[in-house]
Amino acid sequence: MIIGLTGNIGSGKSTVSRRLAQLGAEVIDTDLVARDVVAPGTPGLERIVREFGPEVLNGNGELDRARMASIVFGDPAARARLEAIVHPEVNRVVSRRIANYREGGGSAPVLVVEVPLLIESGMHRMMDEIWVVTVDPGVQVERVMARSGLSREEVLMRIKAQMPQEEKCGYADRVIDNSGPVEETIRQVDAIWTELTGYKPS
Repeated sequence: MIIGLTGNIGSGKSTVSRRLAQLGAEVIDTDLVARDVVAPGTPGLERIVREFGPEVLNGNGELDRARMASIVFGDPAARARLEAIVHPEVNRVVSRRIANYREGGGSAPVLVVEVPLLIESGMHRMMDEIWVVTVDPGVQVERVMARSGLSREEVLMRIKAQMPQEEKCGYADRVIDNSGPVEETIRQVDAIWTELTGYKPS
């Protein structure tokens, strides 16, 4: 089974994917894939520099992600230009890995693809099930501020730039509420895992 795991910033997707990996799932983190496809020397980074200029690079010739974020989160047109470069590259890598898994290239009972923009990128069409991790909006803002050092206004801007989580839930086969203690989130994940695989986590 191929599961697309998504949720907005601060929702707790990584908490869920880590638990699924502990239970025996193979996990593809598309944030890591996105870093790889814009690494120095890649066509992806070359296109970004042509589109946005060399000022988006740091002193090591790598993409300055903070600088890039400051450009695109306040400018929907710039964000669309960046996504038009990065999303096809990520989709290509993920499509190849899904094909390999379907052809017997993995022993895990479940392949989880963690994608922040699963719906927006159209990648949800590749999945057998879509799981959305949700969070109380107040908890979401506090979590992102605590981990990122961003101001409340910056966090709210980033949340506003994403598809509302209520809209994402309309695509979901499963919804995991991560508003409370992590133990409650784990309990939800374990219950779904048991339903899918027949194995009850110890």
